Amino acid sequence: MSNYLYGIHPVKEAVAAGRKFEKVYIKHGFEGPAARDLLSVFKQNGISYQIVPVQKLDSLVHGAHQGVVAYISQVEYVSFEEMIENALNHKAAPLFVLLDGVSDVRNLGAIARTAECAGFDGIILPAKGGAPINADAIKSSAGALLRVPVARAANLKIPIFYLLESGFQVVAATEKGPDFIYEINLKKPTAIVMGSEGKGISPSVLDLCDIQAKIPMAGAIGSLNVSVAAAVFMYEAVRQRS
Repeated sequence: MSNYLYGIHPVKEAVAAGRKFEKVYIKHGFEGPAARDLLSVFKQNGISYQIVPVQKLDSLVHGAHQGVVAYISQVEYVSFEEMIENALNHKAAPLFVLLDGVSDVRNLGAIARTAECAGFDGIILPAKGGAPINADAIKSSAGALLRVPVARAANLKIPIFYLLESGFQVVAATEKGPDFIYEINLKKPTAIVMGSEGKGISPSVLDLCDIQAKIPMAGAIGSLNVSVAAAVFMYEAVRQRS
């Protein structure tokens, strides 16, 4: 099954990640420094493209396509076992993020982007009940979903059991946690679990997490967008390890 992505930077990231294109549409009059750079990348990698009226691109996507739409294969998932073992073979203390029911593709993309920037070793998603990895998710991630290993599990409890047995601490991001995230030692092999935008982490998953931590809140709203909260958790791990 094919999928598409759009925008100059996501398409360029896909090329850098070694993805293969089925077809690429470029709008007539595709100009500017960023456009010329992308066309140069296509030439260097032997990627052919078709020049089409901008109306065709407008009919394909509803976002800011920036004059380019590319059809690629779906994200190639890896097994969570392979992901975890590979990370343990290359790092003393790998980092993973698990998303329990995060349903908004923009939040998924933003979390993946932060995970890539923070040097996380993979993202684990549920097979059902979460946001799809589609063009909007890839664009929101700025191409990070093409770079960070992604695994899917029929039930998130299965990879959590595997992580615990592999020596990881599993940290749940929840306002009900007894400790602040800044009080948790994140220098160990760690998996961070983020819950859905509305309901948070499901009780069955929360029960398996051996640590529950929260972000201090001083304002009246009392909550953060899940992608922002994930960034706070992930970069606290980066801070401690720096």
